[in-house]
Amino acid sequence: QCTICWYVDDNKVSHKKSEVVDKVIGWIEGKFGKMSTTRGDIHDFLGMNVNFKKGKVTITMKKHILRAIDTFLDEITRSAATPAKGYLFEVREGSTKLDETRADNFHSVVAALLFVSRRCRLDIQVAVGFLTTRVSEPDEDDWAKLKRVLQYLRGTLDLTLTIGGLSIQHMQSWVDVSYGVHSDGKSHTGGCISFGIGAVGTKCQKQKLNVKSSTEGEIVGVSDYLPSMIWSSMFLEAQGYPVVDNVLYQDNQSAIKIIKNGRRSSGQKTRHMNIRYLWFKDRLESEKIRVVYCPTENMLADFFTKPLQGSLFRKFRDAVMGYTTIESIAHKPEKVPQQERVGKDDIQGDLCSSGDRTSGMGEDGTSASVKGKVLSYLDVAKKGLV
Repeated sequence: QCTICWYVDDNKVSHKKSEVVDKVIGWIEGKFGKMSTTRGDIHDFLGMNVNFKKGKVTITMKKHILRAIDTFLDEITRSAATPAKGYLFEVREGSTKLDETRADNFHSVVAALLFVSRRCRLDIQVAVGFLTTRVSEPDEDDWAKLKRVLQYLRGTLDLTLTIGGLSIQHMQSWVDVSYGVHSDGKSHTGGCISFGIGAVGTKCQKQKLNVKSSTEGEIVGVSDYLPSMIWSSMFLEAQGYPVVDNVLYQDNQSAIKIIKNGRRSSGQKTRHMNIRYLWFKDRLESEKIRVVYCPTENMLADFFTKPLQGSLFRKFRDAVMGYTTIESIAHKPEKVPQQERVGKDDIQGDLCSSGDRTSGMGEDGTSASVKGKVLSYLDVAKKGLV
């Protein structure tokens, strides 16, 4: 399989045999004239420094970042630990609008950072994605938020994106949604794909419609991101690597049931949803995509839905940027005892605990236990414990 990537007049040609690359270059030069070419493991493509080494590719754009910092009208003299503070999505009505000069500068720098964030600095996508929605009428708060992003980049200039595959035929995808986090009540979708090292095909986007529940938000998010998963699988198959295990991770149990069952698991809060957001049930089956529960603390897509802070930000950043393998945050199910012993005073909390367990039932879905004695749900109800 010969693969050609092109962007206007910049091209990248790859094949396992160099003579095939020579032939493609000959065809192009025969039509458009002599081209300048580079060969080997290190390339400069669309401003990206691309370095192939031992089954991995490392991408940096340090020059673009430095240019953005120098272009910004305020001097960047300190560093920040994260690209944004927790109130990134908040918009104050009374904040002063920027004058024309600073507004133009704001627009220019945000556009430059958007280019960088989509190609190698995935760790600033949430902050830059929000700032792109503010370029029409930026205010002083937006200026401070952009400055924070540049301060973070100043302290992480040498951070690189490394992408590799521990198993190229095993694709893992994460989709998550932050419900109603924007000032207009809309939710934010995050998604990414990985083959073991680093993330690709990332999505960090404000949803286009308001939803009535977090479950509905998750359904819309999966519906929006599934085309990226299907395209990635088809692309790999065209390269000669058909995906043998395709997993979609979700952290919302209600959403998982609707994703798997469609209308059959739809209740009062989701019955109104348009059929366009339930099309994925058939596609999941036809594409052989498994839907697997993932705890929130291991939900990698959470990195693209909100401005995380502290150790959680660093943990996900290292996985997304390829400094640690995806397995380092993978969920390993813990063994849960078949019967859970609780006292009478604790039965209410136990029967209403979250997770896969049915209320008032044990792990096998048939009984609850009180002081070591196994009771049916009917017995529990009769004793007035619920």
